[in-house]
Amino acid sequence: MVKKKNPIPEFHHAAAARARREDGQDRRAIVPLESHATVPSGRDDAMDIITAQDQTRLPELVPIRHGRMSLSPFTFYRATAAVMAADLARTPTTDLTLQICGDAHLSNFGVFSGPDRRLVFDLNDFDETLTGPFEWDVKRLAASITVAGRHNDFKEKEIRRATRSAVTAYREGLERLSHIAPLALNYIRVEIEPVIQALKDPTMRKRADKVSQKAQLRDSIAAVGKLTEIVNGRHQIVSRPPLIIRLDEQLAATGSQEIQDFFGSYLSTLPHHRQHLLSHYAVVDVAHKIVGVGSVGTRCMIVLLESGDGHPLFLQFKEAGPSVLEPYCGESPYSEHGERVVQGQRLMQTTGDIFLGWSQLHREGQTTDFYFRQLWDGKGSFDPEGMRPAGFEIYAAVCGDTLALAHARSGDASMISGYLGTDTTFDDAVTDFSSGYADIIEADHGVHAAAIASGRIEAIRDI
Repeated sequence: MVKKKNPIPEFHHAAAARARREDGQDRRAIVPLESHATVPSGRDDAMDIITAQDQTRLPELVPIRHGRMSLSPFTFYRATAAVMAADLARTPTTDLTLQICGDAHLSNFGVFSGPDRRLVFDLNDFDETLTGPFEWDVKRLAASITVAGRHNDFKEKEIRRATRSAVTAYREGLERLSHIAPLALNYIRVEIEPVIQALKDPTMRKRADKVSQKAQLRDSIAAVGKLTEIVNGRHQIVSRPPLIIRLDEQLAATGSQEIQDFFGSYLSTLPHHRQHLLSHYAVVDVAHKIVGVGSVGTRCMIVLLESGDGHPLFLQFKEAGPSVLEPYCGESPYSEHGERVVQGQRLMQTTGDIFLGWSQLHREGQTTDFYFRQLWDGKGSFDPEGMRPAGFEIYAAVCGDTLALAHARSGDASMISGYLGTDTTFDDAVTDFSSGYADIIEADHGVHAAAIASGRIEAIRDI
């Protein structure tokens, strides 16, 4: 079956906003707001889902993935989007769908540079993006807050307050955004400097400012200083097995036809003026670089390019497989999963990487989908494990509000806002769900630890 390309979005006439809001309210009769407190039960061993994912990954890196997952329930949670998708499919689910992230946990929000070089805060990981029920993203975020709060040894009331603050910020944000014109909505973004200035606690402001300053220093020049050395008069990526491994000369050689085709296909997905910009650069070196927790074992490469006068540019191309949501939400409409990631990101983000694109690598009889972006481009993150309760609550609310903005761009904010209503019923239900689901995650983390101890799963601690 040939997958449809560039699906046409559904448009709603502005005059029907009130009717759509009322339609959303009527959906409560089908899926009551209180039902979102339901926690899945009686599912199969989560290890079966996790180890099934290992089969498509580079076998030598799988033990590192499990080693990173084993560090805490929160790191385990970050790597188990597939498990949660299976769980959410067995809970009361609305038909209020839009482009969702699919993995909207706390650590998948962060800072990066917009095209105007101003730092913005937004979702920054779209590997699992697909059309799906809006509440799946909300629950993924909320549960991550509860899991992280427990890992930080916060009091139960502090954890519930932070979790609820994210859901409330989402609900109230979506209501506010539902009244904004689509064109104006397109220009709204969360800039990091006003957020920092709004922080009343001096310690919180200082920490946030430190993240901002560090992010501003993360660019291709800094990456060259950290990731390369001079060999025979030119920059070469330094191998640090197993974290960074240079590719063999055949694959890294710019003269390789398959590599030329790969990059040529990528360039064709960029606007003409971006293609022209990249024409000033040539590939110098390529390496495999491990990233994150859940992505460990997938094919993730970094490529060093240089202009004719030696200015560097680091790009990253990352393997894109089927979304973990597809078994429950339907197949992607795109023929390439790299395009699925890119188009989903473009729908949800206010401003994205100027070199965002996709391609397929055909090598040794195998085809692998990838998407491209810059390696370092003002990227920074806030570590939830190092926060105090007050800062944690504020950060959770910012993430909830940011998620609402991403959803408002791709979905029917009026209908969803009508469904959610103006009281805290949904907020309380999702907070209750998060508490129950955190219990499941902690139990699964224990099963994972036991599987490592018994030898069923091999794990290597590298961090």
